Amino acid sequence: MQIQILKSKIHRAVITEANLNYVGSLTLDEDLMDAANLIENEKIQVVNVNNGERLETYIIKGKRGSGIVCLNGPAARKGAEGDIVIVISYALMDFEEAKKFKPVIVFPKEGNKL
Repeated sequence: MQIQILKSKIHRAVITEANLNYVGSLTLDEDLMDAANLIENEKIQVVNVNNGERLETYIIKGKRGSGIVCLNGPAARKGAEGDIVIVISYALMDFEEAKKFKPVIVFPKEGNKL
């Protein structure tokens, strides 16, 4: 049996931009991506703590060390600069493997720094 479990989480990052006139997705600082074991184009869920919005999209690699967390395209309607978000990625794995798996959880500091 295969189940979906938490793979990675960036807990309480701050949106730095919302760009409605972009193709779509979430741009993330490459340092945050590496720390959370996320890769470009990976499917993610973004949960906005300020307004309760939830959306699924994918990651675009942002400039390393920039602290960027930018909602792009239609996702820009789901949050505003300064909102706090949780970025979540899930993995599909065997039930027994999932029992032993430990997700990566990152708690960014001010400026979305590690």
